[in-house]
Amino acid sequence: MELVRVEDQQIRELANLASQIWHEYWTCILSSEQIDYMVDKFQSENAIKNQIEAENYTYYFIMSDGEKAGYAGVSDKKDYLFLSKLYISKDYRHKGLGRQAFEKIKDMGFDKIQLTVNKYNKNTIDAYFKYGFKIVDSVVTDIGFGFLMDDYIMEYKKGA
Repeated sequence: MELVRVEDQQIRELANLASQIWHEYWTCILSSEQIDYMVDKFQSENAIKNQIEAENYTYYFIMSDGEKAGYAGVSDKKDYLFLSKLYISKDYRHKGLGRQAFEKIKDMGFDKIQLTVNKYNKNTIDAYFKYGFKIVDSVVTDIGFGFLMDDYIMEYKKGA
C-alpha cells in the first residue's frame, strides 16, 4: 500500500472515485438525497479544488498493487493534522488498507491528528478506537438544505 499525492490533473478522477465510494458506503446511514448533496458540496471536482487552494488540503490516492483502492484527504491546521477523509472502495475493505494508510498519515510529522466521524458510523468509530483515537467532543453542523452532520470529534496523540 502506498499513498500517492493527487495532482491537479487527477482531481476529476478523485472526485469520481469519491462519488462512487460515498454512494456505495453511506446508504446505510444517510438518505440518497443527503449523499448527493454532500458529494456535490464536499467531494465534487470544484469542492476539492477549493479545499486544495483555499483550505490547505492535500489529497492522496490509496494504492494497492497499482490500483486506486481509496483516498485520503488531510489539512494542516498548524497545531494538528485534520484527517478529513479516509475512504476505501468496497472491493478493498477489510484488508488492512485503512490501517496502513493511517500509519503513513501518522508519519507526516504531527503529534496530534483530529477527525470527525458520523456518530452512527459504528464500524469506522471502532476502527479509529483500534488506531488509538479517543472521542474528545461532539458537534452537530448544519450543512444546508435541511441536512445536518452529527459527528464525534476524535483525536489521536502520539505517545498517548
